[in-house]
Amino acid sequence: MARTSPLRIAVLLSGSGTSLENLFEHIDAGLPAEVVCVVSSKKDAFGLERAARRGVPAIAIPRREYADGAAFNDAIHEALAPHDPELVCLLGFLSIFELRGRYEGKCLNVHPALIPAFSGKGFYGHHVHEAVLEKGVKLTGATVHYASEEYDEGPILLQGVVEVRDDDTPDSLAERVQAKERELVPEAIRLIAEGRVTIEDGRTRIADA
Repeated sequence: MARTSPLRIAVLLSGSGTSLENLFEHIDAGLPAEVVCVVSSKKDAFGLERAARRGVPAIAIPRREYADGAAFNDAIHEALAPHDPELVCLLGFLSIFELRGRYEGKCLNVHPALIPAFSGKGFYGHHVHEAVLEKGVKLTGATVHYASEEYDEGPILLQGVVEVRDDDTPDSLAERVQAKERELVPEAIRLIAEGRVTIEDGRTRIADA
């Protein structure tokens, strides 16, 4: 059955919010979703300003102000609750988000490689691209997957391939991988908003339109 209202999304981030801005632009262009709040683990993250400019509630919950991950997540869940998001998107969020049952199968993460390659604890940001270049692989990419309680686990929804060039640096490779991420995230959200995604036995299945 077709939706009658946009998919309600909460975005968790820690930095500049370029992926958030990309999401806003796709929503402007017709993506059937709305960002209902943005939460940052750093109070000076520019992503908060991007949200405020759009009139979206922008909430800073600095990780360093909490004694442990449980207390930090208590604060995040408390902040999310009034906005009742249907989907949480981790877009450059550098801390662990505990699903706590409430967001099982309702939380997307983006990883800058083709999971299961170059994934897991310690593989984030430029560490991933440095490892890719050191290993000498010819293809890498980006993965959008449902988050779980483990690093870079959870059912894979979409993947996109990026060629690794002989003259690549971590910066040049990151730029192309991030461009691929900006394609995949809105498409993943569209599929979910259209009700086409199901999770069965740890795998996603995408129904035809």
